[in-house]
Amino acid sequence: MGLPKIELPIREMILPSTGKPIKYRPFTVKEEKILLVAQESDDGMQEIIAARQVVNNCLLDIDVDQIAMFDLEYIILMIRSVSVDNQIEFNINDPDTEEAVELTLDLNDVEVIKGDNHTNKIQINDEYTLFLKYPSIDEYIKIQELAPNDPLASYFVMTSCLERIASEDEVHWFKDYSEKDIDNFMDGVSSDVVAGIQKFFETMPIMRHEMKYTNKEGKEQTFVMEGMKTFFM
Repeated sequence: MGLPKIELPIREMILPSTGKPIKYRPFTVKEEKILLVAQESDDGMQEIIAARQVVNNCLLDIDVDQIAMFDLEYIILMIRSVSVDNQIEFNINDPDTEEAVELTLDLNDVEVIKGDNHTNKIQINDEYTLFLKYPSIDEYIKIQELAPNDPLASYFVMTSCLERIASEDEVHWFKDYSEKDIDNFMDGVSSDVVAGIQKFFETMPIMRHEMKYTNKEGKEQTFVMEGMKTFFM
């Protein structure tokens, strides 16, 4: 007779991008090892890939490829809070005094922040409205791999956000069209539409948390935590 299989509790959280509940389980020792190896690598891309693998294993009713990057960041923290502890203790160096400061982060306090006037709709003209989506994790990884001064980088960012264009009578999903078709479409849009797409990306939700402390000189400081490094610190 083999050893018994341990049943893990099933929990729910709200997915930031949709506001809908999703089911997940805590991560296991096997998945914790995956995260530790990524942490030791000190490679941001490896950390993202590891987090994606662990989240994909732990999600029960949604595919990790369907979620946005800020969803992944939030989910991995929430899974960590029920798998290990909801508090993370770490040290930073004060930027003014260079002293070591010990901080404690309560993961339940971390939120996904949305930029001001963030919208996924752009009115192209009286007939058509452009609807945007959040880039998938695969698309996010491709964006990170492009050099910042690469002229294709900003263009790929914009096209990765295109979801559909619609009027009262018809809907066109960009996933059903070739790259050439999308290039032809983008060549014909106005600068206002391009600016709207850029604003959508720039105001995209981000996992962000501020922690205040007082250094040895009595000055109140703010330490800002953003994104995946929050977990791997």
